[in-house]
Amino acid sequence: MDVLPTTTSYSKTDRKSRSSTKSSVNSSSSKPSLFLAFFSCFAWIYIAGRLWQDAENRKLLANLLHKNSNQKPKYLTVEDKLTVFGCRDLQRKIVEAEMELTLVKSQGYLQLQQSGSTSGKRLLAVIGVYTGFGSRLRRNVFRGSWMPKGDALKRLEERGVVIRFVIGRSANRGDSLDRNIDEENRTTKDFLIIDGHEEAEEELPKKAKFFFSTAVQKWDADFYVKVDDNIDIDLDVLVELLESRRSQDNAYIGCMKSGEVVAEEGRPWYEPDWWKFGDEKSYFRHASGSLFILSRKFAQYININSASLKTYAYDDTSVGSWMMGLQATYIDDSRLCCSNARQDKVCSSA
Repeated sequence: MDVLPTTTSYSKTDRKSRSSTKSSVNSSSSKPSLFLAFFSCFAWIYIAGRLWQDAENRKLLANLLHKNSNQKPKYLTVEDKLTVFGCRDLQRKIVEAEMELTLVKSQGYLQLQQSGSTSGKRLLAVIGVYTGFGSRLRRNVFRGSWMPKGDALKRLEERGVVIRFVIGRSANRGDSLDRNIDEENRTTKDFLIIDGHEEAEEELPKKAKFFFSTAVQKWDADFYVKVDDNIDIDLDVLVELLESRRSQDNAYIGCMKSGEVVAEEGRPWYEPDWWKFGDEKSYFRHASGSLFILSRKFAQYININSASLKTYAYDDTSVGSWMMGLQATYIDDSRLCCSNARQDKVCSSA
């Protein structure tokens, strides 16, 4: 039996399924394309930005090179070289002058404005008597004994000797202590009031710097004498002693001594810087603080270098330490040892 050929027919349902299958294949294949397109766009923007930035950098570098090319070193003319050499020579001369000025100052030379001697002659001595706020009675005793007062004090100054009570200011500036001293000075006119110094026991070592600095600026004298207010002085013998030493411009005169450095806090004469004096704990040679004398050169030295001078617990050891570094002639005169019982002594305990 013969078999007749048949024709395959598709239903509507089959066509729909085939169509949906084809569309799903197309949609799945379009996703990578969109991703690649987005990545390509982003890469193009990034590369364009870098190229623009590099262009700006190249432009900035080109401008800098152009400016530097306009600042090439120029050749100096002969006149320019002479000017440079002249400036260097002037600078060298200035440095040499500054060094010479420093040397002169270190040797004690200084232009001063003195007001002590009306005749223009240099005084023999300025005697500073250390006093305090509570020592008015003692000052009155001094004025009635070895220290002249009134017209007699002026006549002594005409002979070349100035005597002043030396005192600082109260810690409470302008209080009754200061006012009392000012009032006393208006009557007696025999004070050297140091405004920059605070009058206190612990400030006593610094008083030496203030006294010598102030005195050498105010009076031009051969000698400057520091005296405590608890001693009496034979003024005639002192003047005779100073006259005999007038030719010595590097004299450090006094009752020379040394002694133990007290290292135990609380004991009398305690020295806070005791450790600086070695294992033996002994002071260097120095003049006793009751009365000592410095020549004009050394008073000027203290004035010039007062800001950098080290002070110790007491004024006599402080001054002695300053003299150690100088070409000072130490003159040990037993007449200036105020506890001695010599007939020709200069001072004695009051």
